[in-house]
Amino acid sequence: MEAGFSEMRNELQSRDALWRRIQLECQQLHTELLKIREYKDMQEIQIKHQSSCVQLTEQLENKNAELLLLAQSQEHQQEDLNKIRNHLYRGEQSHCSEQERMKTEISDLTEELHQKEITIATIMKKASLLERQLKMELEIKDKLLAKQQLLDFQYKVIESENTHLKEMV
Repeated sequence: MEAGFSEMRNELQSRDALWRRIQLECQQLHTELLKIREYKDMQEIQIKHQSSCVQLTEQLENKNAELLLLAQSQEHQQEDLNKIRNHLYRGEQSHCSEQERMKTEISDLTEELHQKEITIATIMKKASLLERQLKMELEIKDKLLAKQQLLDFQYKVIESENTHLKEMV
């Protein structure tokens, strides 16, 4: 996008330079036109130089035609220049608003990431606590199971002795 803007700026500068050259030529032509008119006026006073006057008039008409063409060309160049400026301005505005949108989005995502990191840290603490609690409960249950097995074994031993004693009686 930057390359497009740079290219548009270069085109704008090129057209500005062309426009200035056209204005300078117009000023020169205008000065020349004034000189030709002065010369023409002098020639009209001097009747013997009528042929030169006709020639100057033709030159004047040619210069006027050139001046008109240059003026029209200048108008078109100015219109093109204004279009390019407007396009460049809209592009820059769009680029700036896109950058702002991206900054906002990055800020939002950073905040969301921070919140998720906090949530993960909290969950990890809770998971660690639950793991410790589960280990303690497992140890207690293992001890209770061992006691239960011992009691079962003792019960079977007593029951076996009881059965043996009953048989003896």
